[in-house]
Amino acid sequence: MATRSPGRSSARRSAPPEPDGRFGPARVAVGRGAKALEAWLRRPLTSLHLILGVWGLLTLFGLVMVLSASSVESFSAGGSSYSVFVRQLAFCAGGLVLFWIGLRVRPARMRAVAPWLLLLGVLALVAVLVPGLGVTRNGSRAWFAIGSFSVQPSEAVKVALTLWGAHVLVARRKVMHRWKHALNPLVPVTLLVLALLVLEPDMGMAVSVGIVMIVLLYFGGAPMKLLATIGVGAAAGAVVLGLTAGYRVSRITSFLEAGSADPLGPAYQATQALYSLADGGLFGVGLGQGRAKWDYLPNAHNDFIFAIIGEELGMIGAFAVLALFATLAYTGLRIARRSSDPWLRLVAATTTATLVIQAAINIGYVVGLLPVTGLQLPLISSGGTSMVVTMFLFGILTNAARHEPEAVAALRANGQGRIATILRLPLPEPYRAPAHTPTQRTVRR
Repeated sequence: MATRSPGRSSARRSAPPEPDGRFGPARVAVGRGAKALEAWLRRPLTSLHLILGVWGLLTLFGLVMVLSASSVESFSAGGSSYSVFVRQLAFCAGGLVLFWIGLRVRPARMRAVAPWLLLLGVLALVAVLVPGLGVTRNGSRAWFAIGSFSVQPSEAVKVALTLWGAHVLVARRKVMHRWKHALNPLVPVTLLVLALLVLEPDMGMAVSVGIVMIVLLYFGGAPMKLLATIGVGAAAGAVVLGLTAGYRVSRITSFLEAGSADPLGPAYQATQALYSLADGGLFGVGLGQGRAKWDYLPNAHNDFIFAIIGEELGMIGAFAVLALFATLAYTGLRIARRSSDPWLRLVAATTTATLVIQAAINIGYVVGLLPVTGLQLPLISSGGTSMVVTMFLFGILTNAARHEPEAVAALRANGQGRIATILRLPLPEPYRAPAHTPTQRTVRR
């Protein structure tokens, strides 16, 4: 009787099972794709490529949707379907200049001018309240009119507060566990800015500035008890302000009475937004084919542009927007985590969180999960000052990506490439921690 070879038998027992013929190649392909993605994420310039990709896609997508959402209103107002789009395109050109400035200026120089930028911003907020200088629109004196264009200084103040607040908190990072040092001077200055915004009144921007302050304190290392106290105080202040004006009360009431509120009353805009999203379904009715922009949905190209996206591009288009902002959250926090400059780390984290939270609030009230606040969808909603300022923030994030230690080494060793040469970008320099600063000596005493 024949016997089996022990070696051959053990080899057969130890061999892995054959993969299913239908799913084996797919599993291999997924495994290879995951390894390729992991290898790509380890490259020194991945953060730079990711942030540039998100910025470019959001900008192009926003321009296309502004053209689609504003065409009817533009034609009704001036006989041309492109007037709002052309104005947005002009602000986009200005935003490209500020993106280049944010990308080119060295972090140390940007940090040095941050206090002066904040001072100019506060003076602009005071000036906009002066009759004859500021222009009132939609019940808020928040703009300077320059010919056919308008500029909203509060958008720039947000950026200045981020840069200056990061400067202050980094200088005090060793004593942030003490409430006195964590609060002063960031919180008093922020309260001054909030007071000026309430006088305009511009509650949406006040909410945005409040978010900047809380995010700065969170990433700056403030105690959680302090953050909880500030959060409770902010919520109480929001309730008080919400009950002091009729239009704010109507917004809150219509939100709380969702489903039973008068669809032709204060809940009209929110109701029409939900109708638009429902009409879009999975794939949408087609780009440019939406019906809500035909005077059914007010501010279709501005605060409620996400509803037009859902109507014309369906759930697929809406998910693409969510995926872009999720990628922004991942990339911005990756840049912050990999940065060796404490100030640049705090600026990158705060900027990323602020943009993503603003997008979440905008999408939240469009889909009916939050009361309407008037915050725009970054780089997608129509709004010149918002677009210019957001592009500057993306320039700073791109600058921070270039200053990751591995990116600095790669760019200095292999060169920056033709585009960087055309843009006259200086080579990023490795971060060198200062021995001490005057602010730190004062804090220690």
